Amino acid sequence: MDVSVATGLWPVGVGKQPGREKLDGPQGRGYNYKMIDSPSDDYFMREALRQAAKAHEADEVPVGAVVVRAGKIIARAYNQVELLKDATAHAEMLALTQAEAAVGDWRLTDCDLYVTKEPCPMCAGALVHVRIHRVIFGCADLGAGAAGSVMNLLQMPGSNHRCNIASGVLQNECSWILQDFFRKRRHQQAGTPARSTNQKSQI
Repeated sequence: MDVSVATGLWPVGVGKQPGREKLDGPQGRGYNYKMIDSPSDDYFMREALRQAAKAHEADEVPVGAVVVRAGKIIARAYNQVELLKDATAHAEMLALTQAEAAVGDWRLTDCDLYVTKEPCPMCAGALVHVRIHRVIFGCADLGAGAAGSVMNLLQMPGSNHRCNIASGVLQNECSWILQDFFRKRRHQQAGTPARSTNQKSQI
């Protein structure tokens, strides 16, 4: 088995991992190892975007979310409101339920949630209740965003928990998939064909 896959370490002396610094070790005496860098916010947001793309294909509002713990994804979900006939089946809510099952506790204090669109008030409230550590979102929701755009339920004074927030991660890609979905829906309602773009290939 490839040691880099099995251990997360890259053996120096058997080639060089693209984009990584080579460490020199004793000639002919095994290998030195360098820890591979943890995935970035961009990496996890792209995983959330893949979930949003699944929602788009299912004719759901394309929002995707992933929950990360100790650098690993433990939950993935996308909007399934129409599929489940459940107004609460937002990507964040479904991802939190999966994460709770994976952790074995309703408290997610050492977990981060990545979501392509700013959480709504319902989802923001749930994120506070599960005590999520950090919320990272792509594009803002200027009409109903509850992480700073309209209100900030994630950091309410007097709350028993406040989430750290990061915004604007892959903002253009996250905005585009929503704009594309609603543009196509408007054309369908008007009975006119929608012009496709190449942006999807970047997700």
